[in-house]
Amino acid sequence: MSNSAATIPNRPLRVAIVGAGPAGVYAADILTKSNEVKDGHVEVSIDLFEAYPAPYGLIRYGVAPDHPRIKGIVNALHKVLDRGDIRLFGNVRFGEDITLEDLKRHYHAVIFATGAIRDSDLNIPGVDAIASYGAADFVSWFDGHPDVPREWPLDAASVAVIGNGNVALDVARMLAKHAEDLLPTEIPDNVHAGLAASQVTDVHVFGRRGPAQVKFTPLELRELGELRDVDMVVYEEDFDYDEASKAAIASNKQVMVIDRVLQSWRQRPSADNAGGTASRRLHLHFYARPMYARRLSCIS
Repeated sequence: MSNSAATIPNRPLRVAIVGAGPAGVYAADILTKSNEVKDGHVEVSIDLFEAYPAPYGLIRYGVAPDHPRIKGIVNALHKVLDRGDIRLFGNVRFGEDITLEDLKRHYHAVIFATGAIRDSDLNIPGVDAIASYGAADFVSWFDGHPDVPREWPLDAASVAVIGNGNVALDVARMLAKHAEDLLPTEIPDNVHAGLAASQVTDVHVFGRRGPAQVKFTPLELRELGELRDVDMVVYEEDFDYDEASKAAIASNKQVMVIDRVLQSWRQRPSADNAGGTASRRLHLHFYARPMYARRLSCIS
């Protein structure tokens, strides 16, 4: 937050918020809920500045289209903006259309809620190789972000996804899922066309630590096992748990549920035990630390 020393009238308190994603809208909501009316004057006045034509940021451009439950947060954000006590200015880019000095002249305080719009590169050799991408770029593509190309190269049969968080599972699920199963969602037409033409048959998700240390949630993991015509492939050597992993499973309910899901997949027919029949496979690899990136299709 940046405080302004400019001579602005004390009432109402004028606040500018840069970024109309969830953080920006919730910040505005909190400020207005602490608002009071004294002597007929509104004590807080809030203006939201958004670089894109429409608000909601991460919920609009960072959540997979087949997750309507999370995308439903837009309804709550819309109610905040629809009250009429917060002004929204779209198509305003900070640093180009307005500067911090501009805002200081007109507001008592400035809140920056612009989020993390770019990936941090893995610090490994070859991370900038051809067909190596950051997950944020791929997520932006399948969410129809206006600043990314409308086409994505999906001409490799196998794709490596580096990471064991929910974003990694979103990426893996979108790559493994059949395009027609996404039609009931809000998937953009160009994304559906790209996924329908995809050559991907095997998606490999690599985690640095073991199954008891993953960072994705049980719900996200369970969804993978429900994909139509996709075999879940896990590897026996990854389930030789050490004492710390056993203790985590015994003491943490979330870890216990994740382990239960993974153990159920060990019993399924899959490509690993020559019993799988699906046209696509989603492999989970643990204890795999990336050392370098070759010329392959890789999303991290």
